[in-house]
Amino acid sequence: MANNKSAKKRNRQTVARTARNRSIKSRVKNARKAALAAILTGDKAVIAAKVAIYASTADKAANKNVIHKNAASRFKARIAAALAKTTA
Repeated sequence: MANNKSAKKRNRQTVARTARNRSIKSRVKNARKAALAAILTGDKAVIAAKVAIYASTADKAANKNVIHKNAASRFKARIAAALAKTTA
């Protein structure tokens, strides 16, 4: 347990950052699920929109240092591969 003033402040900051990061990561995961579900439907317009949203969400998370930029790139590559696999 934090005993001094600065340690208590750091605890408050950590709690706030953890909640913010959890929210952003959850947003990325939900966008991924939506993109994969759209790929399974086969509707090209919906797929394009959902994949774009997923890529954007992953990039935003990377810009905020919630996930690594290479992880965001890997996420986008995997969704593109899944898309290519179903359309081929």
